[in-house]
Amino acid sequence: MSLTAAIQRVWILCLLSALSVPAFAGPSPSPTDAQRQASVEIAESLKYGHYADVKLDDTWSQRAFNRLLDVLDPQRAYLLKRDVTAFDDLRNSIDEAVSEGQLERVYALYERYQSRLETRLEWLLAQLENGFSFDYTGNERLLIDRQGEPWAGNQQALDRLWQKRLKNAALSLSLSDQSNQEVKDTLVDRYQGQLARLRQTNSEDVFELFMAAVTGTVDPHTEYLSPRQGESFDIQMRLSLEGIGALLQTEGEYVKVSSLVPGGPADKGGALQPADRIVGVGQGESGEMVNVVGMRLDDVVELIRGPKGTTVRLDVIPAKAVDVTRSQVVKIVRDTVKLEDQAASSEVIEIEREDGKHRIGVIDIPTFYVDFDAWQAGEEDYRSSTRDVAKEIANLKAANVEGILLDLRNNGGGALQEANSLVGLFIDRGPTVQVRDARGRISLYGDTDSGVAYDGPLGVLVNRLSASASEILAGAIQDYDRGLVIGSQTFGKGTVQTLSDLSHGQLKLTRAKFYRVSGESTQLRGVTPDISFPSLVDPEMIGESSLDNALPWDTVRAVEYRDYGNPERYLSTLKARHQARIAQDPNFVYLEEQSALIKTLRDQQTTVSLNREQRQREMDAQESEQLALENRRRQALGLDPLEDWTQTRDSAAQQNTEDDQGDEDDETADPIDRAQVIEGSEIVLDYARLSGAS
Repeated sequence: MSLTAAIQRVWILCLLSALSVPAFAGPSPSPTDAQRQASVEIAESLKYGHYADVKLDDTWSQRAFNRLLDVLDPQRAYLLKRDVTAFDDLRNSIDEAVSEGQLERVYALYERYQSRLETRLEWLLAQLENGFSFDYTGNERLLIDRQGEPWAGNQQALDRLWQKRLKNAALSLSLSDQSNQEVKDTLVDRYQGQLARLRQTNSEDVFELFMAAVTGTVDPHTEYLSPRQGESFDIQMRLSLEGIGALLQTEGEYVKVSSLVPGGPADKGGALQPADRIVGVGQGESGEMVNVVGMRLDDVVELIRGPKGTTVRLDVIPAKAVDVTRSQVVKIVRDTVKLEDQAASSEVIEIEREDGKHRIGVIDIPTFYVDFDAWQAGEEDYRSSTRDVAKEIANLKAANVEGILLDLRNNGGGALQEANSLVGLFIDRGPTVQVRDARGRISLYGDTDSGVAYDGPLGVLVNRLSASASEILAGAIQDYDRGLVIGSQTFGKGTVQTLSDLSHGQLKLTRAKFYRVSGESTQLRGVTPDISFPSLVDPEMIGESSLDNALPWDTVRAVEYRDYGNPERYLSTLKARHQARIAQDPNFVYLEEQSALIKTLRDQQTTVSLNREQRQREMDAQESEQLALENRRRQALGLDPLEDWTQTRDSAAQQNTEDDQGDEDDETADPIDRAQVIEGSEIVLDYARLSGAS
């Protein structure tokens, strides 16, 4: 999460006067002694504790300065060129500022930024109060992504840009069927709320933002946690947080869903998806929808968090939406995430072939969990993912399955010891993962127990949201030639973080990297499947490669390990049979076409029209293509067509609700997800028969 701890501000201002900088309203935030000391401690930790060889010198300082500007103004839409030039001395001095706790110039830069922001918000409100013209004619277009654009040279250039931005904000609301007066009222409330929050900025806010820039130059998972953020982090680690069960991160002006907690309310509901952007939060069934565009991350989290059993409404821009105008409201009932909701479970898939019915077992492993308290207390029956999977294996063997498919999709990891012991259910002793620390020392972890729980044909189903411990397990199964990895390329998180206390706040620091027994890192590249499925998750939006300054992929020396088979000898046949099946499967045809369409639309959509009729035509054309794809799939499956592409979310949520209420018809519930499970089972069956025949 490259900007997780940053205070992401959207509506940053330009000067009303080309020659003066407006005075900051209220006392200017200044660094405290506690923050100065924390800065020194963070610098020491980065230099001497981080996995990478971090040198806080002038070269690093230039990177940190540029990143600070990116945190402040990622779209180059707010600060003037002369604002940046006025603080050029920081380009070669941020290293000293951090190491010595001399933060005055950094705070002065933030003061300049905040002054611009306050004046711009007042300018926006004045435009609305003075009768801003909602004229949606003409040929104007607004550039969507201005990252990398040059700094504006004068006030007039920024005024022209903001006039377009204001018009775009108004047009977006107008296209959602708001009247001109409703549009005006909504925007006034939005900017007044942002202005009120801005005027509450304190010294800790500035320190968090600066430290986000400092740590973000090193890697995306190293970050400073303020005392307030550290408390929230502790709650999440205890899994006692009452909320929706979603991990959030900032992306420019938006708060984005990075992943869903398995078994949590959002995961069960099905309407919220990774890479969705949250633009509003409302309480209960009818509470006011608070606009959160530009709001700091922890404030958004506080709005979403709430007592168990209460409802929160999220106004979200779906991940696959090309036009940010098209948001929709998702309702989620808050709940706590219970261990039993994340427990492994199994089912038997029956596959019809010419010679009769065949049975493949599927074990769903949402996360790698262990009841640490019970384990440390010496209890014999403590709960763990390995123990639960072993029980499911026994059940499947009793059902006479011909092969087993482990479903690790959306599994973001968990306890490393569980990944090791889970691999041990399928191999007879041996290493599972190598961990290299900052000094280059390598520790070897593995299975020390003799015997296996299952030695038959095996497959591992993964996707882009399979991360960390999931990648260790999938990589080990692949390296040992113990089974086939199926699905899409995994997340690529191959680093290890530790959390340490500072004199003020905490520091999450990357201390080590994971390596497979083959010597390859899981970092950045993840695990490449033997047989690939199409994915609707855009790797440019989700995954390690989408994060700024991710540590590189590399290798270490391989360790000795045995081969359990030679799945590669069957791959050409397995792939041919797989392709033949999915060519006739409406869900896989949809996945292929939708994945290609989303990429094409995103590549083409670099600007949006500010002409209402043209904007509507472009939106209709894009949504028409998406709807046509969905309805071709539904028609082939015998389902009723949808009238609007946004109904797909409602359909998914309804299906998940029916599942929770005991719907046994898994063949029709969540057909795309189900299709991947069925096809994975088909591949395992093919593998079982080919390897058995040989």
